[in-house]
Amino acid sequence: MKVLSEGEGAAAVALAREALGAAVRNERFCLPSLPPVFGEKRGVFVTLTEGGELRGCIGLPYPVMPLGQAIREAAASAALQDPRFPPVEPGELPKIRVEVTVLSVPASLGGLPKEREACVRVGTHGLIAQGYGRSGLLLPQVATEYCWSAGEFLDHTCLKAGLPPGSWKSPGVEVLTFEGQIFHEEEV
Repeated sequence: MKVLSEGEGAAAVALAREALGAAVRNERFCLPSLPPVFGEKRGVFVTLTEGGELRGCIGLPYPVMPLGQAIREAAASAALQDPRFPPVEPGELPKIRVEVTVLSVPASLGGLPKEREACVRVGTHGLIAQGYGRSGLLLPQVATEYCWSAGEFLDHTCLKAGLPPGSWKSPGVEVLTFEGQIFHEEEV
């Protein structure tokens, strides 16, 4: 995964903030001139928090569009389409903190299902569990924030997919890992 510079990361956060504001205020938003990396297809998630609590988090785990467009889409969706929360209101914008996580391409964890726990690197890997027509994703920073072990991280990813804990030990469930480069605004 090509790593973004601090300047490119700051530009990603600024772009997400601008796209967030435009989406919430129902304004037209055109991408500004951006460094070349924003033209590369990359996976990305935008996380919104308010007072330290999650307020929205949506993204594109796979590199299906250029990074600049993906950030715009993820920011708008996190604000207006996360089914766990009501849409962000314009008055909330000053209290919202924006975080952008640029992802590597997800790859199969591989190995035998019972060996998966030993292969997960908490604090480095994000996880996707998919099987039985369901899928769930947790970003790398989630396991660190909750001080989860690798097994707990796998269990919670299965729960996010609507699968029972321990499903990651089943050959019918595929586990993918990815890494993320995290950029965020300072606390508001």
